[in-house]
Parts: sequence; C-alpha cells; structure tokens
Amino acid sequence: MLWEYLALTCIYTKKRGQRPDFTDAIILRKGASVEHVCHRIHRSLASQFKYALVWGTSTKYSPQRVGLSHTVEHEDVIQIVKK
Repeated sequence: MLWEYLALTCIYTKKRGQRPDFTDAIILRKGASVEHVCHRIHRSLASQFKYALVWGTSTKYSPQRVGLSHTVEHEDVIQIVKK
C-alpha cells in the first residue's frame, strides 16, 4: 500500500548469463522509462545504450527487446546491452 501511495516502482537488474538480483533493487517513480533506469545506474550508460531486455508485466512476452522510451512497471527485470 505504501508503494502505491508514494507512486514508486521497484526494478531489478540482471547481468548476461546470470540470474536476476532480487536482493538489490532500483527504486523509481511510477511511469519511469528505461532511460531513467540507465541514468540511475550510471549517467553515461544512456549514451552507450543499444537495447534492453525486459521481463515482467510491462511487456507482451518475456523477454522483450525494448528501447529507451519503454515504460517499466513494478517488479520488472531489466538487462541493458551497450554498444
């Protein structure tokens, strides 16, 4: 209930070839995009961004390849691929 009241979402990251890290989450405002996730990880990551793989309710199928403008939802898992 607190997450909904504060309009926060919890995003998990995943490294290539590994399982998602559910112990360390990225907390963002509701309606955040993949670009916001990139900026939260490191400010230069968005400029090196190629695509992202997203697992969760914000996609039609899992994993889905998305761009910077894709809106992430609560408890999505994201893997970012750089150029």
